[in-house]
Amino acid sequence: MQHNKNDLIKKYTKEIKSGDVWSVFKIIADFVKGFDELGELGPSVTIFGSARTNKNETYYKKAQKLASLLGSRGFNVMTGGGPGIMEAANKGAHKHDVESIGLNIDLPFEQVANPYTSKELSFDYFFSRKVMLVKYSIAYVIFPGGYGTLDELFEALTLIQTRKVTGVKVFIVGVDFYSPLMDFIKTKLLVHGMIDEEDIDLISLTDDLECIANDIEESLLEQIRVLKEVGLGDTSYYKSLLEFSLDKNIKKK
Repeated sequence: MQHNKNDLIKKYTKEIKSGDVWSVFKIIADFVKGFDELGELGPSVTIFGSARTNKNETYYKKAQKLASLLGSRGFNVMTGGGPGIMEAANKGAHKHDVESIGLNIDLPFEQVANPYTSKELSFDYFFSRKVMLVKYSIAYVIFPGGYGTLDELFEALTLIQTRKVTGVKVFIVGVDFYSPLMDFIKTKLLVHGMIDEEDIDLISLTDDLECIANDIEESLLEQIRVLKEVGLGDTSYYKSLLEFSLDKNIKKK
């Protein structure tokens, strides 16, 4: 009996190891696909938010309006590709001559791709998808959402705080929704020394969509400056941002 039990344990362990090895290839495939499809994308803004927001809600309409505003200024719009806020953003960008990108995730429930994307990619893993959502954008806009949205918000803030990404701004839409969170950050994290005063400045909380669009243009110019400053002025990414700013006549206000 003990012999049979040991055989079962060995068999199960072998299957786990085999599955782990196969997962490595799936992870690599996720990254290769993302780098290949998004590497030459041009200036983009990623919009995060709940998949559960319905079409009649204020934040759905605001996400659609902001994405349309950004699209009219030539910015590509990137989302997680699902329903709710993601659908609203893709819908707003879809009517303009820009890329409306959806980076979907393979889930056994809930996440169905919305029909408003001009470019759609599907990922097996949340972490590889999240890399792509932040890597190729010059700004991140956070609408109301649940655990997933908060995870994306704090991931973005951590990357900027630790300077893994530079020249990128985080905008939070929903003053009423997010004010308690901002209070927690200021009265708990800051007061207890968990973050610095300058870390508060990484976040811009506002419901003014026009202001966000203007600030994103400023963020583009800042990223161009930073790239040149760190010696990346000869890269194709730098050149694409510079060409875009000149073509759209974006100037520091």
